[in-house]
Amino acid sequence: MTAPTAFAVTWDYRCPFARNGHEHILDGLAAGAGWDVTFVPFFLNQGMGTDGRNTWDDPDHAADLLALAAAVAVRDRWPDQFLDVHRTFFAARHAEGADLRDRDVVAALLTRAGADAEAVLAEVDAGWPAAAVRAEHEACVDRLEVFGVPTFIVEDDAVFARLMTRPDGDGALARDTIDRVLGLIGDHPELNEFKHTRVSR
Repeated sequence: MTAPTAFAVTWDYRCPFARNGHEHILDGLAAGAGWDVTFVPFFLNQGMGTDGRNTWDDPDHAADLLALAAAVAVRDRWPDQFLDVHRTFFAARHAEGADLRDRDVVAALLTRAGADAEAVLAEVDAGWPAAAVRAEHEACVDRLEVFGVPTFIVEDDAVFARLMTRPDGDGALARDTIDRVLGLIGDHPELNEFKHTRVSR
Protein backbone atom coordinates (compact mmCIF):
# COMPACT_ATOMS: atom_id res chain seq x y z
CA MET A 1 0.00 0.00 0.00
CA THR A 2 1.46 3.33 -1.06
CA ALA A 3 0.26 6.19 1.09
CA PRO A 4 0.66 9.69 -0.34
CA THR A 5 2.10 12.29 2.00
CA ALA A 6 0.34 15.40 0.65
CA PHE A 7 -3.38 15.67 1.18
CA ALA A 8 -6.17 18.03 2.18
CA VAL A 9 -8.92 17.31 4.68
CA THR A 10 -12.19 19.08 5.40
CA TRP A 11 -13.55 19.95 8.82
CA ASP A 12 -16.43 21.44 10.73
CA TYR A 13 -16.07 21.41 14.51
CA ARG A 14 -19.62 20.17 15.05
CA CYS A 15 -19.01 16.73 13.54
CA PRO A 16 -17.75 14.02 15.94
CA PHE A 17 -16.30 12.03 13.05
CA ALA A 18 -14.33 15.07 11.96
CA ARG A 19 -12.94 15.19 15.48
CA ASN A 20 -11.91 11.54 15.25
CA GLY A 21 -10.19 11.95 11.91
CA HIS A 22 -8.48 15.20 12.76
CA GLU A 23 -7.19 13.92 16.09
CA HIS A 24 -5.54 11.07 14.20
CA ILE A 25 -3.92 13.66 11.94
CA LEU A 26 -2.88 15.88 14.84
CA ASP A 27 -1.44 13.00 16.86
CA GLY A 28 0.31 11.65 13.78
CA LEU A 29 1.90 15.02 13.06
CA ALA A 30 2.94 15.33 16.70
CA ALA A 31 4.62 11.91 16.38
CA GLY A 32 6.63 13.06 13.38
CA ALA A 33 4.53 11.98 10.41
CA GLY A 34 5.87 13.64 7.30
CA TRP A 35 2.50 14.63 5.92
CA ASP A 36 1.86 17.88 4.09
CA VAL A 37 -1.69 18.61 5.27
CA THR A 38 -3.99 21.33 3.99
CA PHE A 39 -6.86 21.95 6.38
CA VAL A 40 -10.01 22.98 4.51
CA PRO A 41 -13.07 24.43 6.29
CA PHE A 42 -16.44 23.05 5.28
CA PHE A 43 -19.66 24.69 6.50
CA LEU A 44 -22.13 21.92 7.26
CA ASN A 45 -25.07 24.36 7.16
CA GLN A 46 -24.39 24.75 3.44
CA GLY A 47 -23.69 21.07 2.93
CA MET A 48 -26.31 18.48 2.08
CA GLY A 49 -29.95 19.24 2.69
CA THR A 50 -30.03 22.97 1.96
CA ASP A 51 -32.30 22.46 -1.09
CA GLY A 52 -30.55 25.22 -2.95
CA ARG A 53 -30.88 27.72 -0.10
CA ASN A 54 -28.02 30.11 0.57
CA THR A 55 -27.03 29.96 4.23
CA TRP A 56 -23.89 32.06 3.76
CA ASP A 57 -25.66 35.39 3.95
CA ASP A 58 -28.46 34.33 6.29
CA PRO A 59 -28.02 35.98 9.73
CA ASP A 60 -29.68 32.95 11.35
CA HIS A 61 -26.61 30.92 10.36
CA ALA A 62 -23.91 33.50 11.10
CA ALA A 63 -23.07 32.23 14.59
CA ASP A 64 -22.43 28.74 13.21
CA LEU A 65 -19.58 30.21 11.11
CA LEU A 66 -17.78 31.79 14.07
CA ALA A 67 -15.45 28.94 15.07
CA LEU A 68 -14.56 28.10 11.48
CA ALA A 69 -13.79 31.74 10.75
CA ALA A 70 -11.68 32.08 13.90
CA ALA A 71 -9.73 28.93 13.03
CA VAL A 72 -9.11 30.13 9.47
CA ALA A 73 -7.86 33.45 10.84
CA VAL A 74 -5.36 31.58 13.01
CA ARG A 75 -4.44 29.19 10.19
CA ASP A 76 -3.63 32.02 7.81
CA ARG A 77 -2.23 34.70 10.17
CA TRP A 78 -0.63 32.62 12.93
CA PRO A 79 -0.06 29.19 11.35
CA ASP A 80 2.27 28.02 14.13
CA GLN A 81 -0.70 28.23 16.53
CA PHE A 82 -3.28 26.58 14.32
CA LEU A 83 -2.84 22.95 15.38
CA ASP A 84 -3.25 23.81 19.06
CA VAL A 85 -6.35 25.91 18.36
CA HIS A 86 -7.75 23.19 16.11
CA ARG A 87 -7.37 20.51 18.78
CA THR A 88 -8.75 22.81 21.48
CA PHE A 89 -11.89 23.66 19.50
CA PHE A 90 -12.65 20.01 18.75
CA ALA A 91 -12.09 18.91 22.34
CA ALA A 92 -14.16 21.75 23.76
CA ARG A 93 -17.07 21.03 21.46
CA HIS A 94 -17.18 17.26 21.98
CA ALA A 95 -15.65 16.64 25.41
CA GLU A 96 -17.03 19.72 27.17
CA GLY A 97 -20.15 20.53 25.17
CA ALA A 98 -18.90 24.06 24.59
CA ASP A 99 -21.04 26.34 22.43
CA LEU A 100 -18.72 27.44 19.63
CA ARG A 101 -21.36 29.90 18.45
CA ASP A 102 -20.72 32.02 21.53
CA ARG A 103 -18.08 34.71 20.99
CA ASP A 104 -16.99 34.72 24.64
CA VAL A 105 -16.57 30.94 24.60
CA VAL A 106 -14.50 31.08 21.41
CA ALA A 107 -12.36 33.87 22.89
CA ALA A 108 -11.69 31.83 26.02
CA LEU A 109 -10.75 28.78 23.97
CA LEU A 110 -8.39 30.80 21.79
CA THR A 111 -6.67 32.05 24.93
CA ARG A 112 -6.50 28.51 26.32
CA ALA A 113 -4.77 27.39 23.12
CA GLY A 114 -2.18 30.17 23.40
CA ALA A 115 -3.60 32.48 20.74
CA ASP A 116 -4.30 36.20 21.05
CA ALA A 117 -8.10 36.09 21.19
CA GLU A 118 -8.55 39.83 20.67
CA ALA A 119 -6.35 39.84 17.56
CA VAL A 120 -8.01 36.72 16.12
CA LEU A 121 -11.52 38.06 16.63
CA ALA A 122 -10.51 41.37 15.09
CA GLU A 123 -9.59 39.43 11.96
CA VAL A 124 -12.94 37.64 12.11
CA ASP A 125 -14.71 40.98 12.37
CA ALA A 126 -12.85 42.18 9.27
CA GLY A 127 -14.86 39.63 7.33
CA TRP A 128 -12.19 37.93 5.26
CA PRO A 129 -12.06 34.65 7.28
CA ALA A 130 -15.76 33.92 6.64
CA ALA A 131 -15.21 34.77 2.98
CA ALA A 132 -12.30 32.33 2.92
CA VAL A 133 -14.45 29.60 4.47
CA ARG A 134 -17.04 30.13 1.76
CA ALA A 135 -14.49 30.18 -1.08
CA GLU A 136 -12.75 27.01 0.07
CA HIS A 137 -16.03 25.21 0.75
CA GLU A 138 -17.44 26.11 -2.65
CA ALA A 139 -14.22 25.15 -4.42
CA CYS A 140 -14.41 21.66 -2.89
CA VAL A 141 -18.05 21.29 -3.88
CA ASP A 142 -17.60 22.62 -7.39
CA ARG A 143 -14.40 20.73 -8.20
CA LEU A 144 -14.87 17.44 -6.36
CA GLU A 145 -18.52 17.30 -5.22
CA VAL A 146 -17.50 17.18 -1.56
CA PHE A 147 -20.54 16.79 0.68
CA GLY A 148 -19.28 16.43 4.24
CA VAL A 149 -16.54 16.06 6.82
CA PRO A 150 -14.03 14.66 7.09
CA THR A 151 -13.27 14.33 3.40
CA PHE A 152 -9.69 13.41 2.49
CA ILE A 153 -8.51 14.91 -0.80
CA VAL A 154 -5.51 13.61 -2.71
CA GLU A 155 -5.03 15.49 -5.97
CA ASP A 156 -8.31 14.92 -7.85
CA ASP A 157 -9.66 12.19 -5.57
CA ALA A 158 -11.93 13.04 -2.65
CA VAL A 159 -13.06 10.40 -0.17
CA PHE A 160 -15.38 10.78 2.80
CA ALA A 161 -13.91 8.61 5.58
CA ARG A 162 -15.73 8.05 8.86
CA LEU A 163 -13.34 6.82 11.56
CA MET A 164 -15.06 5.43 14.64
CA THR A 165 -12.20 5.72 17.15
CA ARG A 166 -9.78 8.35 18.38
CA PRO A 167 -6.03 7.81 18.83
CA ASP A 168 -5.91 9.12 22.43
CA GLY A 169 -2.33 10.29 22.01
CA ASP A 170 -1.04 7.10 20.36
CA GLY A 171 1.07 8.59 17.59
CA ALA A 172 1.94 5.27 15.97
CA LEU A 173 -1.72 4.28 15.79
CA ALA A 174 -2.61 7.68 14.39
CA ARG A 175 0.01 7.47 11.66
CA ASP A 176 -0.99 3.95 10.69
CA THR A 177 -4.67 4.90 10.58
CA ILE A 178 -4.24 7.93 8.34
CA ASP A 179 -1.71 6.15 6.12
CA ARG A 180 -4.25 3.34 5.70
CA VAL A 181 -6.93 5.80 4.59
CA LEU A 182 -4.55 7.54 2.22
CA GLY A 183 -3.29 4.23 0.87
CA LEU A 184 -6.81 3.09 0.04
CA ILE A 185 -7.39 6.32 -1.87
CA GLY A 186 -4.23 5.86 -3.90
CA ASP A 187 -4.18 2.12 -4.43
CA HIS A 188 -7.84 1.14 -4.57
CA PRO A 189 -9.91 3.64 -6.60
CA GLU A 190 -12.32 0.80 -7.38
CA LEU A 191 -13.38 0.69 -3.71
CA ASN A 192 -16.17 3.25 -3.70
CA GLU A 193 -18.00 2.35 -0.50
CA PHE A 194 -17.11 0.06 2.39
CA LYS A 195 -19.38 0.33 5.41
CA HIS A 196 -20.14 -1.94 8.33
CA THR A 197 -23.86 -2.60 8.75
CA ARG A 198 -23.52 -2.29 12.52
CA VAL A 199 -20.99 -0.98 14.96
CA SER A 200 -19.78 -3.54 17.51
CA ARG A 201 -18.31 -1.51 20.34
